[in-house]
Amino acid sequence: MKKINKYCYCILLAFLFSNFAEAQNIEEIKTRFPGEEAVVLNHTNFYQLKIKDGQPYAESKENEQILYLSANTAAYMSKYNFYQSGFHELTSYEAFTKTAAGKKLKVTDFKTASSTSGGIFYDDVKETNFDFPGLAAGAIGNLELNKIHKDPHLLSPHYFTSGVPLINGELRITFPKEMSVKYIIKGNDKDKVTFKEENHHGEITYSFSVKNLPGEKRYADAPDNSYYALHVIFYIEKYINEKGEMVRYLSNTDDLYKLDRSFLTGINKQISPELKQTVDSITRNITSTEEKARRIYKWVQTNIKYVAFEDGMGGFVPRDASLVCSRRYGDCKDMSSILTMMLNTGGVPAYYTWIGTRDLPYRYNETPLPIVDNHMISTIRLKDQYLFLDGTDDNCVFGFPSEMIQGKEALVAISDTAYKILTVPVIPKEKNTLVDSTFIELTDNGIKGNIKLNLSGYYSMDMHSLLTQTNDKDREKYFKSRFNRGSNKFRLDKYEIGDQSDFNHLSLTAQFNLQDYARKIADEWYLNLNLFKHYEHEEIDYPKRKMPIEFSFLNVRKYVTVLQIPEGYTISSLPAGKSYKNEVWGFELRYEQQNNQLILTQQFDNDHLLLTPDKFQDWNKVLENLFPSYKETISLSKK
Repeated sequence: MKKINKYCYCILLAFLFSNFAEAQNIEEIKTRFPGEEAVVLNHTNFYQLKIKDGQPYAESKENEQILYLSANTAAYMSKYNFYQSGFHELTSYEAFTKTAAGKKLKVTDFKTASSTSGGIFYDDVKETNFDFPGLAAGAIGNLELNKIHKDPHLLSPHYFTSGVPLINGELRITFPKEMSVKYIIKGNDKDKVTFKEENHHGEITYSFSVKNLPGEKRYADAPDNSYYALHVIFYIEKYINEKGEMVRYLSNTDDLYKLDRSFLTGINKQISPELKQTVDSITRNITSTEEKARRIYKWVQTNIKYVAFEDGMGGFVPRDASLVCSRRYGDCKDMSSILTMMLNTGGVPAYYTWIGTRDLPYRYNETPLPIVDNHMISTIRLKDQYLFLDGTDDNCVFGFPSEMIQGKEALVAISDTAYKILTVPVIPKEKNTLVDSTFIELTDNGIKGNIKLNLSGYYSMDMHSLLTQTNDKDREKYFKSRFNRGSNKFRLDKYEIGDQSDFNHLSLTAQFNLQDYARKIADEWYLNLNLFKHYEHEEIDYPKRKMPIEFSFLNVRKYVTVLQIPEGYTISSLPAGKSYKNEVWGFELRYEQQNNQLILTQQFDNDHLLLTPDKFQDWNKVLENLFPSYKETISLSKK
């Protein structure tokens, strides 16, 4: 009887949802969401959690209806996709269009291929693409998916927010009373979620519903949508097995560490002669533990190529260090494996470490789940200090964490049962500096000059990466843009790259011409020394924008323009310069004369990895004070 009711319920839902558009006035929806080309009428995801063969088991049924509001929609919104993997097996699916006239047009052409991701940790994901046919104003695209989630440790969060408005959304989780399920609501507009708990015939149902959510417009400088999109994280805390015993599943970080540690049990039982010989040769006659660590890290960066390839459990289990050494390539877990093995062999205390990159906003104690991390590194201990070594970044300076893990929590495997949760430091801005100096002379046609660019910290590391990862054509295009200043008449004559042996420092030089930039009227020269107008047109759309802004690292940037005053001329008009700073950030523009040179210094500091919406107004206030200074010119008169 239970099954009949459940199937009747699903049929009733399908009937109601298929007729939902008729109950809605399209013009009213357009008024409610002006400028939108489509809305999600309904998005439901129903999870059934069970205990099967003594273990948690999960299935889900997902249904989505998209109402297209204009004839233009099909041009850019007909394409749709969905995902599956070995852990989330797709058992059935259907997609069709219901036209405004009520005709059903089924999708028959589905194309499935491996999905690609830039930050893969565990991934055998396949992506299926298709086009909804017959789209026009009033048409509804329908997608139905049924899945088995083979490892309920890996249940995915449910996202309500997407790029288009949502009229009605619901997440429903049903589980037996012998199971405890926890949940966390994250993102903006949490107050818009209605939660309800029901108990019926030995089953508990949690339902989370929302109505009339606006679409989230993506910004290129925003962090991953997990920072702001409204979503529900849910997980099995514990359950009672067939023996009546209470089994902890993911109740705290101890359970998560036990799960993660289980993936290490079969690796690095012994070291191969090749790898042992490599460690011995690297560390021969070296007594300093730090120097051993430096050399081993450098060897891995230089000799082991990072390749992201994961499939099924290969997404969790590192490969043996000796295999990685013989192959000369590996993913992030493999890099952690070979680094940790080599360091320990060389006498450097090293530990396998799980960590979430800055793509993820979660913390271990709040969300003790596999979704909290997507990366693996090695942590070493030098005296009382822990250093975090990321083998996937082949240009990272020893002692610096890679950019993408700054400020993140790391789960460090001390032993089979002991672990530490440590916070990766954020590198101070003073260690990441950019000094761009332009030395210019006035000419009959404008100005000409030399450029010297000094980079340190992450600026230098990023430049080293660009130099090694781009071809000559792309590199030439990049530097033409990088050295550009003044106006679109800038011409780069040549550039040179300095000594590249130190990842922490790099210098570049260039020569250029810029026609028609300086003006001469009679015996008077007029010139705007602001060759750079940083942040123009970059005001934050406040208060409309709700997404944070992400920065790669804290930094100090200084732009110095040095004008050689022509012989026989003197400065007749000089701006006062300006500085402004509030609690969020600030700038300084300073003019000064030294002998026969006029110098403008522009300096900007960044103290944020993540700029949250409550700081947007103060950010814009700085720009209001900055932009007028860009219009100021100097003048030189004949003596």
